[in-house]
Amino acid sequence: MEKGNIWFLESVDLFDILCPHKYKDLDKKHEFHEYKKDDFIYLSDDASTHIYLIAKGRVKIGTYTEDGKELVKTILSVGEIFGEMALTGEEKRSDFAQAMDNETTVCPMTIEDMEELMARNRPLSLKIIKLIGLRIKRLERRVEALVFKDARTRIVEFLKDMASEYGKKVGFEMMIPSHLTHKDIASLTGTSRQTVTTVLNELRDKNVITFNRRRLLIRDMDLLR
Repeated sequence: MEKGNIWFLESVDLFDILCPHKYKDLDKKHEFHEYKKDDFIYLSDDASTHIYLIAKGRVKIGTYTEDGKELVKTILSVGEIFGEMALTGEEKRSDFAQAMDNETTVCPMTIEDMEELMARNRPLSLKIIKLIGLRIKRLERRVEALVFKDARTRIVEFLKDMASEYGKKVGFEMMIPSHLTHKDIASLTGTSRQTVTTVLNELRDKNVITFNRRRLLIRDMDLLR
């Protein structure tokens, strides 16, 4: 995993850096949008006119299969960006974005405003481009895992990915600040909540991990398998 390429974007609050209210020439026309739990921020086939930054709450990005089954691509939280495929020339959304919490608040930014900010800051522009590429790679890995790997392996590899992208070294251990429930992890790995709970409890019983609602601690990355 190319951790160095995404560390800035995954560890820094992008909302605090990019939201138009920070810029005098953009703040006058800027408004925050607030959503209730399960409200859709946009739907598949909506026009791709904005990019969004999360100021509060969590947002689920997903799509539906032909038989109507929901497929969750990712779950994002405060400081993260979504709708970024609009920068690649996407005219209509290929997925949906849905608020997961009451009072979920997002900062919308037009494509034109984002392109202007990226033009001002070349390093930021390159990092956002890398973020888009890495998110595509992440999705490709998930699809491959769903086809070729069993449920337990998918859950373990998901924990490794989380550690690589969000983890912080605490001595010899790796701490992952977590905003995900067992149900969320199940949605992201194509498994059931019961399976996720079973696997996490098994790893905890082996003293490989420990967890609560706020964080997950991997005691030894080499033993996580």
